[in-house]
Amino acid sequence: MNWEPWTGCYKVSEGCTNCYFYGPHAKRYGQNTITKTDKFDWPIRTKANGEYNIKGNKILSTCFATDFFLPEADEWRKDVWAMIKQRTDIDFLILTKRIDRFPVSLPADWGDGYENVNIGCTVENQELADYRLPLFLSYPIKRRFIGCAPLLEAIDLTPYLHGVDHVTVGGETGRDARQCDYDWVLDIRRQCVDANVTFWFKNTGSFFKHDGVVEKINPFKQSSRAKELDISILDGKRLF
Repeated sequence: MNWEPWTGCYKVSEGCTNCYFYGPHAKRYGQNTITKTDKFDWPIRTKANGEYNIKGNKILSTCFATDFFLPEADEWRKDVWAMIKQRTDIDFLILTKRIDRFPVSLPADWGDGYENVNIGCTVENQELADYRLPLFLSYPIKRRFIGCAPLLEAIDLTPYLHGVDHVTVGGETGRDARQCDYDWVLDIRRQCVDANVTFWFKNTGSFFKHDGVVEKINPFKQSSRAKELDISILDGKRLF
């Protein structure tokens, strides 16, 4: 289930070049004005009988079609944190390429984090892993995961896996997608095994190099192709 309190985004790093929401071939291309959506207060909306429209015990992917830490949303984010605090029966997943803006608009009672908030930091190459992940680990967050998506090269996460609960890996999707090499994926998996961190190979991307051959994979089959390889290590956890 997805919650998009605002819409619009713009490029912040190399992983954004062919974004499947806002890239040059995407339906939202050019929508770089950040605006609230009609679902801004969705988690706390109630029915006539007073029950929440969204029942508890759900995972709510938050701002996966934009970025939670966009500067244009700094004031709105204060209200969103209040809604998240109110719905302690929902796990909120927040994935960002702007982890350097994490301290902005934090609620006064954040402390070392809310129990129902999972913060994910996206890294697509080694340069950004080395910049973003030390920041990520320095912030007070109770539940953290790393998203290597789109994975654009081999990445060494070894120095940053302490204090991280999970790693997700995925390739880039689109007609101009850069290839994802299975050897890179397997190496990150090995790092996760060594660090006792769960791992999910989410999707192959459009151009997947496997056994020396680059396969072109239909967007609707990229997740199932990754699943067929059976390399994810989830230990019974729900997927991030």
